[in-house]
Amino acid sequence: MKIAVTYENGQVFQHFGHSEQFKIYETDEHSILSSEVADTNGSGHGALAGFLKDYGIEVLICGGIGGGARTALAEAGITLYPGAKGDADEQVKALLAGNLNYQPDIVCDHHNHAHGEGHTCGEHGCKDHGTAH
Repeated sequence: MKIAVTYENGQVFQHFGHSEQFKIYETDEHSILSSEVADTNGSGHGALAGFLKDYGIEVLICGGIGGGARTALAEAGITLYPGAKGDADEQVKALLAGNLNYQPDIVCDHHNHAHGEGHTCGEHGCKDHGTAH
């Protein structure tokens, strides 16, 4: 199975649409066989699902993600695990072990807020729908 993680400095990057790198893992049912870091070369929201599909990605682990990107990934046949945080390698190991901590209902709606470029998904712009805060 090929798994991609939004990636920055060893961690799960928290804004799918601004991902400059993905860490791509080749796995079997229980372990990581190999991994590589792939640059997106400036691909934005719309092109990232195609980028992942071209790599043969079956699963994506990420932080915040918007509705349009969710739809594009679904159309590409990529299973999504949003709302993950922490060390990228550890998140993949947790997924393979069946205990990944993620938030399936998280929706990033940062485009509806007026603020500067310093925004980090996971702060005010991302909501975990259906879960009490």
